[in-house]
Amino acid sequence: METRSQWGTRAGFILAAVGSAIGLGNIWRFPAVAYENGGGAFLIPYLFALLTAGIPILIMEFTIGHKHRGSAPLSFRRMNKKTEVIGWWAVLVAFVISTYYSVIIAWAMSYSVFSFNLNWGEDTGGFLMGEYLKRTVEPGEIGSMVPGVLIPLLLVWVITLGILFKGVKKGIEIANRIFIPALIVIFLIIVIRAITLPGALDGLEAFFTPDFSKIMSADVWVAAYGQIFFSLSIAFAIMITYSSYLPKKSDITNNAFITGFGNSSFEILAGIGVFGILGFMAAQQGVGVDEVVTAGIGLAFVVFPEIINQFPGLNSLFGFLFFASLVLAGLSSLISITETYVAGLVDKFKISRTKAVAFGGGLAALISLLFATQGGLYFLDAADYFINQFGVALIGLVEVVLIAWILRQLKGIKEHANDISDIKLGSWWTISLTIITPLVLGFMMVRLLKQNLLREFDTPTGNYEGYSNAFILWGGWAVAIGALVIGIILAITKWKKPSVEEESLKKEAQ
Repeated sequence: METRSQWGTRAGFILAAVGSAIGLGNIWRFPAVAYENGGGAFLIPYLFALLTAGIPILIMEFTIGHKHRGSAPLSFRRMNKKTEVIGWWAVLVAFVISTYYSVIIAWAMSYSVFSFNLNWGEDTGGFLMGEYLKRTVEPGEIGSMVPGVLIPLLLVWVITLGILFKGVKKGIEIANRIFIPALIVIFLIIVIRAITLPGALDGLEAFFTPDFSKIMSADVWVAAYGQIFFSLSIAFAIMITYSSYLPKKSDITNNAFITGFGNSSFEILAGIGVFGILGFMAAQQGVGVDEVVTAGIGLAFVVFPEIINQFPGLNSLFGFLFFASLVLAGLSSLISITETYVAGLVDKFKISRTKAVAFGGGLAALISLLFATQGGLYFLDAADYFINQFGVALIGLVEVVLIAWILRQLKGIKEHANDISDIKLGSWWTISLTIITPLVLGFMMVRLLKQNLLREFDTPTGNYEGYSNAFILWGGWAVAIGALVIGIILAITKWKKPSVEEESLKKEAQ
């Protein structure tokens, strides 16, 4: 039987796990979420969510991957043959995310080049939608390819697949040893510059000033759990896959704490940088910080270029550094996302890693071309919303309920982790996964469904962003449901060499 790949060092695994967790959302989502939900006071529910959901689920997934030594589908199958579908569902969600996440990285690549001459001009919003994305079609229409997106997109996939072809130790580990330190150094430079700008202190005051009245709201606690959940790369196969490459003697709980707190530390650092810069923008415009706060694509590709235009010096350099940080954060996450289905294909069909990367990564790259068209932003928006809300979040709920309540596997997982870890798991971990996390995730899903139903009365069509019924059906719901359906098909497909699983289990039992 072929020996499973392994990380070269513990530091290599931690950098890869942290690299997967630190993504675009850390930079453009967390600062606005924190500000809107109590500022400094938000750190209370945020820390509570990290300790009762984020790190407990990380420990659970690290242990599952380490104990069962397989990709998400194989690990779930070894846990219970009937649960293989959960692994494939998570893998398919990761596959969908990789197809459009790669395009956003391509935008960041383009903007890092645009920074040198501030090509976006004064009307940064008009430049993004008009000159760059050439969005002249209606939602649901594809239009023609956009060369300015296509070329960097191809480069993104060449880098990602090139690293994955090299394998775990020589590819993923080495890449993250370069990307993550470089990302931290670049962002520290950005933060130092940000807090020295005129008005930066007003931005930081707005970010950190606590509004304790808000933390009494259930919505704020849901926002905290949602941020932890979506930013830690949990519940879509990544952490199970990465931990399956750990040596047999690995400190699971310590690794989880380092990964969890490493990710959160970067989010707070990002908040300082972002709000220092937003404070500068507010001062330049003579308005309050609250009037310039935004998140997502608008923050990164409209507001930040506008701010960079107003920088008192070295505009091009800091523009380049900001978008380079997005590229590095995005690539480290895309590599981990793509590795989930590469590992799944290798395990299920016993093909070589090279073939799995070429087929799985090649197919994702081909599909990603849809998002490099004139109508690509609409498809990206719908797919991202539905695959995250009705994919990642729902898988997390199903995974925790299945393992904690139906299969009752927590005891075995805890024993395995405690046997090889310095920090021993106690009742805190068990209560978090049996009671707190299922209740919060369940409430989040009910609330989400309620919000989508209420849109029936808020928008002309009753759909997300007011998109047409046909577009939401095929661009949103079909994507989320399709991930589950294809996952079911892969789960019922026979394993290429069933004896592989049996040999492994027999070996573990000896």
